[in-house]
This record gives sequence, C-alpha cells and structure tokens, in this order.
Amino acid sequence: MSGVGPTAPEQPTDETGSQVKSTDPRPAVPPGYDSHVVPGPPGAYVPPPAGYPGGMPMGYYGPQQPGAFPFGQPPSSTHPIQYQPGRYPVSSQSAPVIWMPGPTPMPDCPPGLECLTQLDNIHVFQHFEPLELITRFEINNKYDVKNNLGQMVYFVTEDTDDFTRNAYRTLRPFVLRVTDSMGREVMTMQRPFRCTCCCFCCPSTRQELEVQCPPGRTLGFVRDHWNMCQVAYSIQNEKKEKVLSIRGPCSTCGCGSDSVFQVRGIDGVSSAGSVVRKWHGLMSAMGQADHYDVHFPLDLDVRMKAMIFGACFLIDFMYYERSPQQDRRTR
Repeated sequence: MSGVGPTAPEQPTDETGSQVKSTDPRPAVPPGYDSHVVPGPPGAYVPPPAGYPGGMPMGYYGPQQPGAFPFGQPPSSTHPIQYQPGRYPVSSQSAPVIWMPGPTPMPDCPPGLECLTQLDNIHVFQHFEPLELITRFEINNKYDVKNNLGQMVYFVTEDTDDFTRNAYRTLRPFVLRVTDSMGREVMTMQRPFRCTCCCFCCPSTRQELEVQCPPGRTLGFVRDHWNMCQVAYSIQNEKKEKVLSIRGPCSTCGCGSDSVFQVRGIDGVSSAGSVVRKWHGLMSAMGQADHYDVHFPLDLDVRMKAMIFGACFLIDFMYYERSPQQDRRTR
C-alpha cells in the first residue's frame, strides 16, 4: 500500500512477552579446561632440553647457577680478587688487576706473609717511568710482585722526598712500603744513608737494609760486605746474627745475560734460593725497568723468604738503579 513506510522488523519475545536483549558472547565463568581430564599415575622425569639452563627459557639464569650470571656472585676466597681498594693505581681503561687469593691467617706467621707460604718463587717488575728520561727528574720507584700465574701478590712503592732522591740519586736512603690486595702495609724496608766512596772495606760504610714485618717490628737485616772478587751479602735476623749468605757474579753489568745471585746457608754450601736479574735487551741496559725472579724452597721459613725478597731491592738500588745523569754520562 502506497504511503505506508517500512516498518521495523518485529523483535522476538519470550513467554512473558518482554523483549529479549542480546546476550554477552563472553562466558560469565571460565570453563573448566581440565574437567574432562582424568589424572593418571605420575610419569618419569624428563630433563630440560639443551640450551635451557635450569628449565628456564634462554636468556634467563636461575639462582642455582651462579656461574652463568655475571653479576651478584657471592664473594669467595677461591676466586681471584679484582680491583681491590688498595694503593695500586687502577684506571678505567687499563686491564683488570688480578690479585692472588689471600689465604687465611696462619699461626706463627707474621700477618701479611701468608701468601709466601704457598710460593716457591715470585717475580718483581719495576715500573717504567718515561718522565725520568724526558725531564731528568728522579721519581719514586714502583714495583709489581706477581706469582707464576701473573696474579699480583704485593705492590711496592718507594716513599722518599724529592730533594733526597735527586740529591743523592742511587745512594739515597729510602723507605719501601709493601701493600697487599686490600691496601694494607704488610712490610716496610728501610735503607739508611751510607757513603761507600771513602773506605770500601770499613764495615760502618757498607750498605744495609732493614726489613720490618709488621711495620715497626724488625724482622731482619740485609748487609753488604766488601769482597774483592764478587758481590757478597749476609742475611741476618733481628739480633743481627747471620742466617744466610748471598754470593753474586764478579761482574754485575749483566750485558747480554742474566745476573744470578745465589742464596746459601750459613755453611756456604747448601742452596737456599736465588735472586736473578733478567736480561731484557735495551730496557735492561738502560736500567729503567728491571725484572727479577726470586726463588726459594717451598718449605723455607716464611721469614727467610721475606728477607730474600728484601735483598732483591738492595741489589737493585746498588747495582742496577741508574739515574738519568748516569745515563747521560754513559752516552
């Protein structure tokens, strides 16, 4: 019929005649996904596949794997010590400084010498200072003491004022401070001023080094003796009683070969170690960065090991510490 517009379709009604609203497609309660599963007996354990440590996805590390995660590892004395807050200069660009793990305190062992009880040799490396060659100004010496694995054992620094170093040069009195991985001063070495130019054979003019461990308590002395044929030293205890002797080569220049200083017992026959100045070509000839190998028996008294270690520095200052003025005269 014309004139009559289209009418809206009739909505279905329920039995009460009210209009039915559209239902929500989302269920009000999630269905029970395992309601149709009948639990059976437990099966055998299947290990996680390769590439999934601890059963966790790749890239995640569980607490049961401390070696997999690089951070937050618990401290342990079995791991090498890195970047300890000692006096050793560490820059952000330099390679990590690996220290030897510190052993536990031992009875009848001076504090700080526990590392030496585990070693039969150490390597002493002097720092090369190019500033001395450029300015002719003598600065304090520094040494790295390492074991065979390249781990730092001690760090040695000279503590001498500028006037004394540059006025007396190689004859200068000095104080060497030996620090460990924690920056603690475990040993001190002192050399008084002795002028050996006037009388070579007078005992009061011979060079001497006092070793203190701990600092302030005398451990022993290293004394230089006059000998016409070869270098001669004696290692003495705190009462200045001779315990060991050191005999060096007739010529200490060591041009082209190592210089060996033999450490012997009080009888002069039994061997108790050695101090070897390594030859490294031009650097050894210049005397600016020496390298020493210090050997001693593993079962030697740790106090005597420390004394042989101290003798290395007296040998270095007496025969191989060349000032810039001496280099200029030589050239």
